[in-house]
Amino acid sequence: MKPIRVMIVDDHDVVRRGLKIFFQAFDDLQLVAEAADGSEAIQLCDELQPDVVLMDLVMPQMDGITATRLIRQSHPATQVIALTSFQDDESVQAMMRAGAVGYLLKNASIDELANTILSAAKASRN
Repeated sequence: MKPIRVMIVDDHDVVRRGLKIFFQAFDDLQLVAEAADGSEAIQLCDELQPDVVLMDLVMPQMDGITATRLIRQSHPATQVIALTSFQDDESVQAMMRAGAVGYLLKNASIDELANTILSAAKASRN
C-alpha cells in the first residue's frame, strides 16, 4: 500500500520541526510538504495534492479556516485535520464547517496523531 502523503501547515517553525520528526517514525506516513501559512498551503496542495493536511487555525496572511475551505473546494479528496491549542475554541467549529474532518490538540499523543491521520486517509481513499 502506498504511504499516506501528508502536508503540515503551521506558522511556528518549532511545531513543523516536531511533526517532521514524528513522521520519521512511521513507514506508512510520508511528509510531502510544509507550509507556514494558508496561502502557501493552497499553492502546495495544487502542486502536490496530499492525502491529508494538518492545518493550524491561526496564521498570518491566511488563516486555517479560509485555507481549509479553499483546499476542500479545489481538492475534495484531500482531507484536512485542524491542529489547535484550544479545545473549546469557536474557530474549531468554523474549521469543521469549512470542511475539516476532525481536529487535534497540539498536545495530542503520537498514537492519537497517527490514528487521526490514518482515519482521515481512509476517508480520502474511499
